[in-house]
Amino acid sequence: MFRQIREEVKVVFDRDPAARSVWEVITCYPGFHAMLFHRLAHRFWKWGFKWFARWLSSVSRWLTGIEIHPGAFIGSRFFIDHGMGVVIGETSIIGDDCTLYHGVTLGGTSWEKGKRHPTLSNNVVIGAGAKVLGPIVVGDGAKIGSNAVVVKDVPAGATAIGIPARVVDPGVHSRESAAEGMGFSAYAISSDMNDPVVKAIHGLLDHSVEVDTRIRFVLTELKKLGVDLSDLEKPKHDFDADYLNRIVD
Repeated sequence: MFRQIREEVKVVFDRDPAARSVWEVITCYPGFHAMLFHRLAHRFWKWGFKWFARWLSSVSRWLTGIEIHPGAFIGSRFFIDHGMGVVIGETSIIGDDCTLYHGVTLGGTSWEKGKRHPTLSNNVVIGAGAKVLGPIVVGDGAKIGSNAVVVKDVPAGATAIGIPARVVDPGVHSRESAAEGMGFSAYAISSDMNDPVVKAIHGLLDHSVEVDTRIRFVLTELKKLGVDLSDLEKPKHDFDADYLNRIVD
């Protein structure tokens, strides 16, 4: 138990540059407090003392703002940063070295009994406000962007963003240099979130500009031939591709 507590303290220093002392972590970090309560409540849950385990988790939620069902399994070196509003459901499974930020929900999508909450593999990072819903699997080293809503499996090493979450193109993720050495990206975002939907919209806008250019050329040639184009001289709606490209970004 004491070895596990030392790990819980050490992981705060590894992943939060604001941590200054062991005493500060022990007294001021709600994520650390929530994990102490959960380790104890989970043991009572496995021993069959269900009500007492739920009572401990309720006390923990009242004190920390973090709700972890005592039936949830959480691996080693788990870190909750800030913590307020985090909800982890009963059948959730969390691997080693995972990081959750405030407002994260690991929730269910069904009232049926059985596995109904997510499984996080090792080294998963979930950004602030993200919702991971249903009995899905998030692969090793995957990242979930802030405020994403994930309802499908996320492959290992991938980054999912958006509502509903989409996996960004592989091979383009850039980690912040400060976080790179620690093995995770703060808030699970990067400077190049290559969203495939945004790329598709940009492609359509570029294609539209090319089509407009060709149509103008055709109209110019028809006008030279004496064709009356008075009704087509002024388009009914102005199309500003540069403006649309900017707002898509």
